Amino acid sequence: MTEANKTLSIAVASGKGGVGKTNLALNLGFALHELGQTLVLLDADLGLANLDVLLGLSPEKNLQDLLGDATAENVVVPLAKEGFVFLPSASGVAELVELDEDVRALLLGKLEALFRQYDFLLLDLGAGISPTVLSFAAMPQERIVVITPEPTSLTDSYALIKVLCTQHQVRNFQIIVNMAESDKEAKSAFNRLAQACERFLTLPISLLGVVHRDPMVTESVRHQVPFMKFAPTCQAAQDIREIAKKIIERRIKLRDLISRTPILKSLI
Repeated sequence: MTEANKTLSIAVASGKGGVGKTNLALNLGFALHELGQTLVLLDADLGLANLDVLLGLSPEKNLQDLLGDATAENVVVPLAKEGFVFLPSASGVAELVELDEDVRALLLGKLEALFRQYDFLLLDLGAGISPTVLSFAAMPQERIVVITPEPTSLTDSYALIKVLCTQHQVRNFQIIVNMAESDKEAKSAFNRLAQACERFLTLPISLLGVVHRDPMVTESVRHQVPFMKFAPTCQAAQDIREIAKKIIERRIKLRDLISRTPILKSLI
């Protein structure tokens, strides 16, 4: 009898670039590990990967090598002594940008056994609504959409949620408001998006948390060090810890959901 899966898979997505999605995914990984969780951080921004840049790393292998003879163990990069690994992607590789379903299934098939060893799988997706982004957004059990208070972010995030809801039958979305000047601004941004989703899609969405604008975030990027390590007491680090705690609580509540495979290799 196959052992029940314990991994909660979460896609971190955004409607547009420049909202800090990749940086939040990275630091959320460090926050979860700090709180005693094991996880895989997968750079699923295929063809335009930059998690390795934020980490100051130059991995020898990446997801492209899995399309050949490499195994998952050959590709993973440890980010901590135990329990936290990184799966890098490639930048500027056209064949990774638009994977067909068979190639995607091959890639994920090589990774599934690795995923099952950890409490969490975080996928940092590319921005927008390309077919590959939508496929990777629909496959995990949970989705986090990162927004900022800017109108363009709200418009593009609504478009992402609409396509996933109407074309892929996805109805569970958690929202993080990033770069907020205040709780009031963050709540206003979330409410505008939530009202549009409720009115036009009859879809409730949830506010997972707020990450306030923090100069330490920019400094950490310049130093290629996650802000959870660069400035562990800064406001953004405190905010991301609160979000991580909520995600851990959610994993406990979703035991029945996560008993299945951590990621669907083909879409229903």
